Amino acid sequence: MKHKLILTLAMALASSNFCFAAKAAKANYAVVVSKATHADKNWKPVVTALVNKHGAKVIEFDGDVTGALGELRGQFPRYTCFVATPKEATGAFVTAVHQLTRRLDNDPYTDTFWGVLTGFDAANALAIAKHAKPLTVRKVASGTEIALECVTEGLWYDELVKNKFVRKKPGGKAEQLRGPDDTTEAFANVLADYEPDLFITSGHATEGGWQIGFRYRNGFFKSKDGRMFGEDTKRKRIEIKSTNPKVYLPIGNCLMGNINGPDAMALAWMNDVSVMQMIGYTKPTWFGYQGWGVLDYYVEQPGRYTMNEAFFANNHALIHRLHDSATPRGDLRGLEFDRDVVAFYGDPKWAAKLAPGKLAYGQTLTREGNTYTLEIKPNNGAKSFDTVNNNGSQRGGRPIVAFLPQRVTDIEILEGGNLSPVITDDFILVPRPKKHDSQRNYRVKFRVKILK
Repeated sequence: MKHKLILTLAMALASSNFCFAAKAAKANYAVVVSKATHADKNWKPVVTALVNKHGAKVIEFDGDVTGALGELRGQFPRYTCFVATPKEATGAFVTAVHQLTRRLDNDPYTDTFWGVLTGFDAANALAIAKHAKPLTVRKVASGTEIALECVTEGLWYDELVKNKFVRKKPGGKAEQLRGPDDTTEAFANVLADYEPDLFITSGHATEGGWQIGFRYRNGFFKSKDGRMFGEDTKRKRIEIKSTNPKVYLPIGNCLMGNINGPDAMALAWMNDVSVMQMIGYTKPTWFGYQGWGVLDYYVEQPGRYTMNEAFFANNHALIHRLHDSATPRGDLRGLEFDRDVVAFYGDPKWAAKLAPGKLAYGQTLTREGNTYTLEIKPNNGAKSFDTVNNNGSQRGGRPIVAFLPQRVTDIEILEGGNLSPVITDDFILVPRPKKHDSQRNYRVKFRVKILK
């Protein structure tokens, strides 16, 4: 009965959500900005850079960002960039953007790939807006355990076990080495000299500081006036300089995404460490689904998603679980908390994708005329749908998500309804098989009307 209800809901959503979408697809990128910021001589060039870069349409609002809803519904863009000054880009603003972007149609899912583009100042924001060269993530550095088997090369220092250091070189296997008692300077050197394309952190944090060790005494990263620096256990200040464009995932840190003034770490990551895109909790994190789950899609499915796509695949997974009658009541509270409190900063269309690597299962979406077929093929035998790495909170079990290249309507499922797929105007979600035949291919076929 549960699967039948989900399938019925999916088909109902697909056929009823396009009173706005039929008008859409004219311009696939919108820049949403307050009238005051757009009129500011320093911030207007940020908007102009995005318009020139993406052929975007500008939507202004006066006062609350929800004032942009009508025009956003009318345009129904594939991508939406909210340009905001640091004073505007508060935690409340992030929550309002989450809620706004789920209201473009009638389904419960986010309806546009979005990001909040800000910076320590207008010059910093402009540099992010102008940056166009896609990033292929080959080097990964982390302050917590990650699945190095999924990356080209990388390293991590353990936040839980003192001196534990694991490194993987290109073409090799991960090896455990001995790290220093205090890794503050080591991380500063990693950012400056190793030049990671992706930096990952977890553990305790505030808006102005990251506590590097979680279960043992270690140093800190701190920020002041748009600058980042380290402070080790002897109170020695360590300057941090990193100029290579990179992306940042503070997947488990409290408050790292909360911009509460000029000293906020999020602004220093962008301004002083050359972070082009990042996520971050705007509240103290305790459940962890929307943060840690980005690893499940981004790092552990290398080359399948951009970072923005991985963020929203995970958000779709969260909302799907919220609407699953089998979800335990205790988890519902955590999912509801996580849904609207994690920010995505940066240009949502800018592509930062891991270099292709080993995938536990294949996922191929093809189209013939008005018919799409999603094929899911186990690549790793009986372990194909297992969790790759369990470190963190709320790991594993994420559904399979594929984004459609064009918006669609009038969806009719032809094959695979027993897999309980959810199909909306721009993605298909299939719950991850729990028990499976490693020789079987899983297939969902559906007919649609494609919106031009």
